[in-house]
Amino acid sequence: MIEFTDAALKKLENAVDPTDFVRVGVASGGCAGLSYTIEVEEESEPGDFIFELGSIKICMNPYTKFILRETVVDYEESLHQSGFKFNNSKATRSCACGTSFKPEDNTEQPP
Repeated sequence: MIEFTDAALKKLENAVDPTDFVRVGVASGGCAGLSYTIEVEEESEPGDFIFELGSIKICMNPYTKFILRETVVDYEESLHQSGFKFNNSKATRSCACGTSFKPEDNTEQPP
């Protein structure tokens, strides 16, 4: 199951309207193969997995739920950059900027 740190939840609670959904996903692209996505949407999609963390409603499609299992989403701020950071234990390779990854060979399709 995907997890969010307290810092990530606090940032989302301050930025997202309680009626909206935070969509977490993956998309083809980036230098390692798949890129992480996080967007705010007014509605979820049919078939989405939805769960609540405090006042935040998280949604993701079944593939994302499978591919990002055991991932921890954090929010970091530094002098150089700030943003959400995905700590994915199932990634076999990540790009230097941390926005894309290559999943384990057995994670191409959900079971």
